[in-house]
Amino acid sequence: MTTSTNRLTITGSGPVDVIVDELGEGHPFLLLHGGAGPQSVATFAELLAASMPARIITPTHPGFSGTARPEGLNSVAGLAMLYCALLDQLDLHDITVVGNSIGGWIAAELALLGTARISGIVLVDAAGIEVEGHPVTDIFQLNMDELARLSYHDPAAFRIDPSTMTEAQRAGMAANRAALGVYGGQRMADPTLRGRLAKVTLPALVLWGEADQIVDPDYGRAYADAIPGARFQLLPATGHVPQIETPEQIMRAIFNFAGADAADRQSR
Repeated sequence: MTTSTNRLTITGSGPVDVIVDELGEGHPFLLLHGGAGPQSVATFAELLAASMPARIITPTHPGFSGTARPEGLNSVAGLAMLYCALLDQLDLHDITVVGNSIGGWIAAELALLGTARISGIVLVDAAGIEVEGHPVTDIFQLNMDELARLSYHDPAAFRIDPSTMTEAQRAGMAANRAALGVYGGQRMADPTLRGRLAKVTLPALVLWGEADQIVDPDYGRAYADAIPGARFQLLPATGHVPQIETPEQIMRAIFNFAGADAADRQSR
């Protein structure tokens, strides 16, 4: 399987250095990680690339994992414009964008930019909208055990013992939280996004863990309802990070969506 890690300088509104991992060959997927950083999608990227002819492109959002973040790059909308420029620079077409948590928020903003390079979006337990009575949990006040309890259907299986972490791991986690706060703010939502989603014209699949207590399933249903024609699918025995907890389940849903979308375009 073809693999590479590159530091690309993305031109657009200004040059930004971004670390981009690429795996496999075939249908292109842009895989956007959430607040836990690029390691939260690394194993899943390998699974996707190994399971079908697929080219998986996974950028590290600037500021995560200790990477540099230009001062002016401080919003999810800015990240979406950055990755739109990345797609242009790589000359990618027919790409499916898959985003988890804040990565799903970025995917939603990408869909609103109107680029013809994207053929569909998959939002996985995405943040970004405001839903009355269903706020995004304030993760910045949680310790690691509390975060695991709210993030997983089976938190004991994925608990991390802080005493076993290296200094590098601690530093990376601190950098991730700091970057997440810059991009998403304390509320992890943009009050304008839900209304703007009515302008999305791309096929959209909204996947949601039934046990997610960071953004609950009703929040996910509201997300899907805001996007014309979007399909909502609840994932059993799964929390906020399905790509870690039930990767085979989410992989099947993504591939079925990408395949059905391609078949629909060919029949037009």
